[in-house]
Amino acid sequence: MTPILQKTLPFAPWMDARTARLPGVQPVQGDDWLRVDDAFGAQMAERDRLIRDHAGLVHALLPEAEAAAGELLARVLGCLGPGYAVGDTVTRPDGVVVPVDADRPLLTLGRLVQEDLCILQDNGTEHVLTGAILCFPASWTLAEKIGRPMTAIHAPVHDYDPRIATSVQRMMRAIQPGQMLWRANALVYDDATLHQPRVEGARRPRPVEGLYLRSERQSFVRLPVTGAVVFAIHTYVVRVADLGADARAGMADAGLGQAD
Repeated sequence: MTPILQKTLPFAPWMDARTARLPGVQPVQGDDWLRVDDAFGAQMAERDRLIRDHAGLVHALLPEAEAAAGELLARVLGCLGPGYAVGDTVTRPDGVVVPVDADRPLLTLGRLVQEDLCILQDNGTEHVLTGAILCFPASWTLAEKIGRPMTAIHAPVHDYDPRIATSVQRMMRAIQPGQMLWRANALVYDDATLHQPRVEGARRPRPVEGLYLRSERQSFVRLPVTGAVVFAIHTYVVRVADLGADARAGMADAGLGQAD
């Protein structure tokens, strides 16, 4: 299968002191949380395939998140940018027409934008994952994480210690509508496949050749009516060889290439 790749990485998080360490959160400039890039057509075709053939793997919605999912669909329909035509159906920038199904809001959204979208709701102690369209997981499985709080979701992540967990929960509660945040991560892979689920305890193979750099631009958006937080994930996969010389030189110091 031909790899689905972007030609360039718009931001190298390991090269900026503000984003190189957890949680590395920054304010979103303007309304820049949904992006269309040069891999749009290929990524969307893969999303269409996964939703058509494997909806049970990439979609989950708990009853308590149904209102938030509907609010999210309306929010996205209202802010789709140039290249989209929005009406009773949506014509994407690649020309594909997507029916708008209010009864299946996350499945509809999964065919509209490149971002995976997760709904997080506060249970009074922590934010819990209550819904998601997750076509491009990077070493986690939606079925294992749905209904679980943030600390349990991140249990396999070595650096997600109690200090980070407290900081993230404080941040989640502080997010205001119209004041979005973002962060980015980066890992080296030998396999450019976008859909890479893994169950807890199954370690990602250590890269040998380090052919591809996979980076997620993760945005946090508060929905004003339901109060849910949306975690939006835009996945970039580029050839390491296509990165700039400075970015490549900084990868070793950042520990990139190590298995997680």
